[in-house]
Amino acid sequence: MWGMDVIGLISPKASNGNRFIFVVIDYFTKWVEAASYANVTKTTISKFLKKGTICRYGMPEKIVSDNTLNLNNSAIAEVYSQFNIKHHNSSPYHLKIDGTVEAANKNIKKIVGKMTETYKDWHEKLPLALYTYRTSVRTSTGATPF
Repeated sequence: MWGMDVIGLISPKASNGNRFIFVVIDYFTKWVEAASYANVTKTTISKFLKKGTICRYGMPEKIVSDNTLNLNNSAIAEVYSQFNIKHHNSSPYHLKIDGTVEAANKNIKKIVGKMTETYKDWHEKLPLALYTYRTSVRTSTGATPF
């Protein structure tokens, strides 16, 4: 089971125009994938799901997201149907479901913030922030996802 969410609107926008971070987390291993985008559209999300996660790690049985419109649209539903993935919308502030992805978001923002030298270079620090996050021991598992 994976969780997915969007961090943003990030201000100020990055020097390359990006203002959002799309985050996907495997609930079992705690592995996080993330990428920055200028806009979160159904096309960018479906491409990221296909190329950035499914084609790299396989298909999850279920993906959990909140009720935001950009994570619940026809293009995303098409990806779910194409790969036979069940989708579950979490209830607002349902910590048991949303907690894992929200905790990952919080930590990624914190790590990126500490690495950022100027406010507009945060997108360049995202890969290093992901590496740092992935090599940190998870309290729930006692191991790193890396």
